[in-house]
Amino acid sequence: MRNAEAFDLAVSEFSKVSQKFDLVAGVEARGFIFAAAVAKMSGKGFIPIRKSGKLPAASFSESYALEYGESILQIHQDAVQSGERVMLIDDVLATGGTLGAAVKLIVRSGGVVDSVAVLMEISGLGGQQKFSENNPGLEISILL
Repeated sequence: MRNAEAFDLAVSEFSKVSQKFDLVAGVEARGFIFAAAVAKMSGKGFIPIRKSGKLPAASFSESYALEYGESILQIHQDAVQSGERVMLIDDVLATGGTLGAAVKLIVRSGGVVDSVAVLMEISGLGGQQKFSENNPGLEISILL
């Protein structure tokens, strides 16, 4: 992200994943940066999906397993209106747990997950396969 050309390229590539979305959601913390930039570039709204206890209004929560333990993500209950299409962005795919929890939160909020994209995957952890098994019909676009 420090390199302006590389950051611009990443945001441009994320923006090519889909053109059918109404909102862009980003997972804390680096996913925020890419998702906010894609939202700005696309003229769409941005939704933060944050770690537990950081959102100021009523929120839905979803716990998930990490490669080294468990965590909780949250989304504002009013973040998505029923039927809105959401593009979900994060920086790294590891085990797929974080993205899976984020998908559940978007759906619980009334949204439809249009697309899921990450900058890169940590190979060997099986994240893409695990995500696909738990989210039939949703594929992850991996940019690198």
